[in-house]
Formats: sequence, structure tokens, C-alpha cells
Amino acid sequence: MDQFSNAFSRINDKFNRVPAFLRRWARSKAFGGYVKFAGTAGIDFEEVSRERVVCHIYNVGKNQNHIKGVHAAAMALLAETATGFAVGMNLPDDKLPLLKSMKVEYKKRAQGNLKAVAALTAEQITQVRTLEKGDVTVPVTVTDESGNEPIQCEMIWAWIPKKRN
Repeated sequence: MDQFSNAFSRINDKFNRVPAFLRRWARSKAFGGYVKFAGTAGIDFEEVSRERVVCHIYNVGKNQNHIKGVHAAAMALLAETATGFAVGMNLPDDKLPLLKSMKVEYKKRAQGNLKAVAALTAEQITQVRTLEKGDVTVPVTVTDESGNEPIQCEMIWAWIPKKRN
């Protein structure tokens, strides 16, 4: 699977040549510029690989609700971003990723900043890379600063050819 390359993976691979102390910031700025809403919310991309994506959203004013916690929509954005990039890192350039379904259950009040970890199995990666069109449920875990999971999500991503026949 290491030889696979697409636009996202090529951009991400360039950041491996950036000095370590700048890498995370530069990657977050680049991906935030590509996905505007993620950039507006300040999604921070800690780790991006073909197998796993780890990103954060911070409990700052622009992301807060009326009780000074991360807003429900911002929590959903974090999970959607992590899962979307997990698919995007493996999707051939001639395919278009589409969020097919998003189910978010709010379980408890979030404490502080949030972290999302999304990962695809080897079988899912093969499907995303080889099927003309399809869909995949991407597992994601969202935790807060206390280690709790304030939300549980089910994100189903689909892909279709960019050009219709």
C-alpha cells in the first residue's frame, strides 16, 4: 500500500520534508485552506497518513457554544474532517468523496479541547482505492481533555467518479 499516491498524499508527503517544529502548523494551514470550514474552525492536523488521521479542535471563542464548551456543530465538524481525510488520503484522483451519512450522538458535556482519531482497515483502504464507486463506514473516536468520549459518531463516506459517463 505504500506506493499509492494521490493529490492529498502528495501534499502531505511534502510536509515530511518541512522541519519538525513547523510541520504540524504548515500541514494544518494547507489542509485548512483546501477545506475552508476546517480552516475557519482552526482544525489542527497532528497526524495524517494513509492509515490514520489525528486532528484537534480547540475550545476557543469561535468554536464555543453558550456554555463555553466546544459547540455541537464543531464537534461534528472535527469527526467529519478526520474521517474525510482518512478516505481522501486513499482515494484515486479521478474519484470524488462525498459524505453520505453522519450520525452523531452527544453523550456527555465535553471538557476543553477535542481530539479525533480516524483509521481505515487494510480492507477498507483496498475498497477505496480499487472500487469504481462505493461507500465505507469510517471509525472515529472523539475524546476531550479528560479522556472522555463526549460524542459517538458513525460517518459513512461514499465515492463516485469525478466525470460521469
